[in-house]
Amino acid sequence: MIYFDNSATTKPYEEVLDTYIKINRDFYGNASSLHNFGGKSESLISKAREQIASLVGAKTSEIIFTSGGTEGNNLAIKGAALKYRNRGNHIITTSIEHPSVLEPCRQLEQIGFKVTYLPVNSDGTVSVEDIEAAITDHTILVSTIHVNNEIGSIQPVKEIGKMLSRYSKVIYHIDHVQGAGKIPINLYESNVDLCTFSAHKFHGLKGSGFLYKRQGILLDPQVTGGNQEQRLRSGTENTGGIVAMAKAFRMELLDQQNKYDSLQQIRNFLFSELQKNAQIVIHSPQNGAPHIINFSVIGQKGEVIVHALEQEGMIVSTTSACSSKENAPSNTLLALGINEEIAKAAVRISLSYENTMEEAKQFIEALNNVLERLNKVMRRKK
Repeated sequence: MIYFDNSATTKPYEEVLDTYIKINRDFYGNASSLHNFGGKSESLISKAREQIASLVGAKTSEIIFTSGGTEGNNLAIKGAALKYRNRGNHIITTSIEHPSVLEPCRQLEQIGFKVTYLPVNSDGTVSVEDIEAAITDHTILVSTIHVNNEIGSIQPVKEIGKMLSRYSKVIYHIDHVQGAGKIPINLYESNVDLCTFSAHKFHGLKGSGFLYKRQGILLDPQVTGGNQEQRLRSGTENTGGIVAMAKAFRMELLDQQNKYDSLQQIRNFLFSELQKNAQIVIHSPQNGAPHIINFSVIGQKGEVIVHALEQEGMIVSTTSACSSKENAPSNTLLALGINEEIAKAAVRISLSYENTMEEAKQFIEALNNVLERLNKVMRRKK
């Protein structure tokens, strides 16, 4: 099997699994307990927090552990909006955000908030000028995805942050879930206030994530109870998942240093080979993230291509995994101006540093075989 669906989830590193098992076997005490056994768990969590803070260039107190990207985005968006609603009720985001950003925004609209969903250009990027033009006296939050999970477009987060630094009451949130370990970000230089990460996108385990919250930013907690995580995210800490996440993130960033060029070469090869086929339309920008290519096969449904490739031992996807079972065209592709029929044909390849050029060559061969077979079937039907 060749796994090219890493934007949906990555395979956990073996070392990460070993760490998770060891922590849950030997250090299973509740980190909130008074006894020393629980204190060992608390110490492990503190060490993981220090490691992650160092890796993202932040203060230890600025790392809030969550269950993943969806919770992190909800805490950032709803938490900031509700905490600062006395300043205003206007939020700005884009039309190609992940559902875990769009749905909280729609929830907030139901209780009186105003949300501006800005369009993107044909490459899937938003204009800094459009964001600034949308700011009003009531704007309190701007939220943008860094790397789009479907097409791999990269938003100009540093330029947006620089512009927003002139608006002191506007909080800037970035959904960095797909960018972590692939596209670097300097949180302080980009004037980011809130930034979401999810472990299972960088070979950690599902159910673990963290939110960077700049010092001085306040949030309304969305999960209340035991007052863990600075009273912002209650619930017994997932010690094993947190420690394993720190290890996974460290390993991913090391791979980024050593294997980025190789990953980019694999994407360039796939992009070039797909361009040679007149039946294929590529939706991802050429200068997009190094691990995502989204394309459609004219005359075919995306799900048909996905299942046919699976029979060849190739694992890919259609839209975002969060939306793949809805049987509807991708909102992201529609926002790019792609017609519904082409959007329904979309297929996404998403890579990791574990993938090889040999796998990419096998994929192209398998895809060509699949298209030849499907086209023969269509010709017979005619």
